[in-house]
Amino acid sequence: MDYATEHQFSELTWRPLAAALGVSTTTLVHRFGSKEQMLEAIFARLQERTLVTIDPGAGLATAARAIWQQSSDPGRGAEFRLFFAVYGQALQAPELFAAFLDHVVANALDALTEAQGPDIARVAAARTATLVVAFLRGLLLDLLATGERARVDGAAQAFLASLEHPA
Repeated sequence: MDYATEHQFSELTWRPLAAALGVSTTTLVHRFGSKEQMLEAIFARLQERTLVTIDPGAGLATAARAIWQQSSDPGRGAEFRLFFAVYGQALQAPELFAAFLDHVVANALDALTEAQGPDIARVAAARTATLVVAFLRGLLLDLLATGERARVDGAAQAFLASLEHPA
């Protein structure tokens, strides 16, 4: 994962990766099968790292705040630039990135739906979770594209506060 985040998506190829890891390209191909499957494994791990801190009973605002804090961390910018690069490729070639597309939204939705607790109807909780995922990913794209941390984080904080005190 570290190698993948340090290099641009277009530069992520078997030979340099194998050399950096001290293994053969055959080992990588045997382990992952394809570059797309390797990227899916990388992003499964990235999602685990992001969602692992979400306590299912913490409440929506707390869970959303944890996701924003982790995904907007300046030290993780390279990971999320790679995430969005692969996301774009997956939309162009869904047959190559099926597992990624199956989980890229579902994992976050599930975590945020569960965070709302059992008293919220699942349909309503999923709808709210969808809005939160879309909003936070949109803000993250804005942050990565512009680097305007104060403006984007201010918008995120206003949104997150609205989750603590819904109208």
